[in-house]
Amino acid sequence: MQYVKFRLSEPGLRPRRTRLEIPGWAGQPEPRADGSQEYAWHCIPFSEAAKAGIELFYPYANELHVSTRDGALVFEGDFGAPPEPGLQWPPFRTFGDAYYTYQILIDLKVEAGWAIKTETHPRFYTDRTGTVPVAVPALLRHWWPMMYFMVFKAPEEGRTHVFRPGEPFMQITLVPDEAQYELVPMSDDEAAERELQARRIFASRATLSADSQWTSATNTVFDGTYRRILGAAKTAG
Repeated sequence: MQYVKFRLSEPGLRPRRTRLEIPGWAGQPEPRADGSQEYAWHCIPFSEAAKAGIELFYPYANELHVSTRDGALVFEGDFGAPPEPGLQWPPFRTFGDAYYTYQILIDLKVEAGWAIKTETHPRFYTDRTGTVPVAVPALLRHWWPMMYFMVFKAPEEGRTHVFRPGEPFMQITLVPDEAQYELVPMSDDEAAERELQARRIFASRATLSADSQWTSATNTVFDGTYRRILGAAKTAG
């Protein structure tokens, strides 16, 4: 079991393992059935990728809008006076002309050999409004004791990013601190084995998905082949 220990100065960040919000950003609780609208949670690879992370929540009671107007970043939100003298307030500022930062102050401690990777929250991929903040990826090794700021990509001209109270605004995943791999072609035997696996899945797909196939409201056909194989793999190992 890998433990991620945390300390923070702002309790409202409340880090937790990322959850699919249904109803919410992951979609509505519609069944996998003919005529249903398809949603992100219906896709197992996406769901597993989303739930592999740690989400952080916007901790302030004041909604913040970050816009680009005439090439300049504009921050709008009624934060009132700084909670203490000399504090950067609101805790957002420009970072060059294409980015902005949030002075986040959170410490996430992982074991040696691991690092934390910051990234955009998965709700970005289900959003249709263009208002979800776009966190820039960064890798911090286990010996760095505090994340002092988080970088976000500036919205396009005329667009606005919105930070809302209690809404997740970024995600963190655990990764090895050194990428110890290289790309090499498969051997002929490996390639043949993978091809055989692919053909077997294709040939048995009708059986595997016999009672799980459905056509969505947009006339897109889905089935549970991957879901069934995943369940069998978990049972086996």
